[in-house]
Amino acid sequence: MLQGKTALVTGSTSGIGLGIAKALAKQGANIVLNGFGDAEGPKAEIAALGVKVAYHGADMSKAAEIEAMMKFAADTFGRVDILVNNAGIQHVAKIEDFPIERWDAIIAINLSSAFHATRLALPAMKAANWGRIINVASIHGLVGSAEKSAYVAAKHGVVGLTKVTALENATTGVTCNAICPGWVLTPLVQKQVDAKAQAMGLSNEEAKKVLLQEKEPSMQFTTPEELGELAVFFCSAAGNNVRGVAWNMDGGWTAQ
Repeated sequence: MLQGKTALVTGSTSGIGLGIAKALAKQGANIVLNGFGDAEGPKAEIAALGVKVAYHGADMSKAAEIEAMMKFAADTFGRVDILVNNAGIQHVAKIEDFPIERWDAIIAINLSSAFHATRLALPAMKAANWGRIINVASIHGLVGSAEKSAYVAAKHGVVGLTKVTALENATTGVTCNAICPGWVLTPLVQKQVDAKAQAMGLSNEEAKKVLLQEKEPSMQFTTPEELGELAVFFCSAAGNNVRGVAWNMDGGWTAQ
């Protein structure tokens, strides 16, 4: 379905980003990976799916590095047809205790990076009259949770950016949508499970149940594979007129 197309997925060396990259690769898209940590393992996983893969280690808090990454992707594969803005970090603290540098970093990586990558991807997408911009927001783009001020503010901002991007390109073949997962057992969330287990004297499995009980009626984690399949849908012909949505995959979290 996506043969000949190129997808750039930020924050894709693990977790949700890698799950989405794999799903797009299975449909034939060449992949540009980005993220911290080991890139060789994820590159090998994508290459095994029979597509071309490249990696750029841009720091998503720096506009100049994002520009270098977008240029690298265009130079390597021609252009970015599918942009998945997924890079994200988290910090948990009350507003009055929130470290200023953590606030700045979360806004930069979770929100501003999506703006920078989008503005750089749009000209080539519009010239080709085809493009898909998929912003991985969060259920926290739709609702709040205590002690996550920067994350919630950034993810609400991502949902707003998604709507504006969709509206500005509504008469073109370029669409923009957001995916809003509930709990996904990524390394980021596993840290929260570990902290809860330690604080409450629980086993890891018990801590997972407590985490899910608080918010997610289905009592199950959404998987990176499920989120990948939703991204594939957005890229399909069936997604041609899906524009500006914030699509929650949250086990009923926001239905309450």
